[in-house]
Amino acid sequence: MDKHITVPMNKETAGTLRAGEYVYLTGTVYTARDAAHKRMDEILQNGGALPFDIKEQIVYYMGPSPAREGRPIGSAGPTTASRMDKYTPRLLDLGMGGMIGKGKRSPEVMEAVVRNGAVYFAAVGGAGALLSKCITSSEVVAYDDLGTEAVRKLRIENFPVIVVIDSKGNNLYETAVKEYQKTGEDMV
Repeated sequence: MDKHITVPMNKETAGTLRAGEYVYLTGTVYTARDAAHKRMDEILQNGGALPFDIKEQIVYYMGPSPAREGRPIGSAGPTTASRMDKYTPRLLDLGMGGMIGKGKRSPEVMEAVVRNGAVYFAAVGGAGALLSKCITSSEVVAYDDLGTEAVRKLRIENFPVIVVIDSKGNNLYETAVKEYQKTGEDMV
């Protein structure tokens, strides 16, 4: 059954989600990729504040293409999440509610997801043009000098994602392989 969630997302809501579930997100998310994560980490190391309140926020690992006329954003597909792994545990410990990306996460990120009651969602790679249709507004809120890697505040409606790592530590990438292997054994 599909779920519809309003974001930002608190721990109670995150706790209801299970790996493998299809979810439609509506509300506000922030974008940040490699360069923005590096800059935020440097600011935190120097005792500074993040450019937005990260508590309960969902960070989408995405750098859009330029917007076409009449659209708030261009193609908006996910980028590989593992590139942010060295920064993610700290952000989760500061209260980040979850992330949207693609691909596997490190054991350290998985532990931080569980420790903080967060969620890792995947968006479909290669579907950036379709995903952009779920984005109703886009505003650069920090690091404009980074171009496509600037931090943006997005308003989204029915943005489709899949729960990959839930707040209990269940990992769809692991369970799906086991299910596939069982199916293959049944065919022999």
